[in-house]
Amino acid sequence: MSNSGNVRPFAEQDRSDVVAIWRETFADDPPWNDPDNVIDTKLQVQPDLFLVYETAGRVRGTVIAGFDGFRGWIHHVAVHPSMQGEGIARQMIDMAETGLRKLGCRKINLQVRVGNDSAAASYKSMGFSEEKRISMGKLLIEDQNR
Repeated sequence: MSNSGNVRPFAEQDRSDVVAIWRETFADDPPWNDPDNVIDTKLQVQPDLFLVYETAGRVRGTVIAGFDGFRGWIHHVAVHPSMQGEGIARQMIDMAETGLRKLGCRKINLQVRVGNDSAAASYKSMGFSEEKRISMGKLLIEDQNR
């Protein structure tokens, strides 16, 4: 496990590192997940649950968490490819869970894209389990820029 960095809330000076990590890690993301839009939107709601992992003055990991009063959600877990497998995702998720617990959250949901078996295995090693659900989504706002 990597111990040379720290997990902390996102700060605006982190934006370029976060965008670069997400563009590389989530290369197949749909247009509505544009990194700058995701950052701007998250900063409007529970910004303290937007966490980064920093080491040597650079952001090398991210996690976004949120609580709607009923369930917690974790998403945008990303670790720079050069640092994957060092326990960084676990550190960030642990910190996100701590923040969610402080808000009264009792259950956390996260989604893994079909075929991302390595991510699913990592989450299982952290105590998450697969639930038999159908995940559905609906785009409410068309992205006018695409």
